[in-house]
Amino acid sequence: MNYIKIENMANTTTSTRNIWQLALLDAALLTAACLVPAASHLAQVRLYLFNPMIAFMLVGMLFGRDWRNALLLAVLMPTVSCLLVGMPTAAKAVCMVAQLATIAGIFSWLQRKWTVLPAILTALITGTAVYYGMKILLLGTLFSANSLTLAAASLLWVLVFVLLYRKR
Repeated sequence: MNYIKIENMANTTTSTRNIWQLALLDAALLTAACLVPAASHLAQVRLYLFNPMIAFMLVGMLFGRDWRNALLLAVLMPTVSCLLVGMPTAAKAVCMVAQLATIAGIFSWLQRKWTVLPAILTALITGTAVYYGMKILLLGTLFSANSLTLAAASLLWVLVFVLLYRKR
């Protein structure tokens, strides 16, 4: 089996077979990122309140364990969903790309120095600050009526991430 060196979050060598598995995971996450807004409209349920992009990003980080792949997902998920489904809007997609890329970048850097919980919480808080900063710049608004619900959902995803990260 051919092995190629990939500097990933776990600092391990990854086989080409694992690269295909990573590509399938990415395809599934991209598909989910597009289906959730469509399903939300069909079911008339505000699924965005559960921060699905953050959940998908954390799944990609958990199972991918490669910082470059996490950054790729951060860019592609909101962008592809915006282009194919129209949700999020273009301005919010830019904000989400910045948020998700910040989460992926900061977590991959901090997880080498800290334990997983403070690393992911710091990444999430910083990413959220970037999101709202970009939202002010691009949309002229700071918070929405559902900010507390979004924050609670994000913290729930972080707790699930920490529990699963430790088991892997």
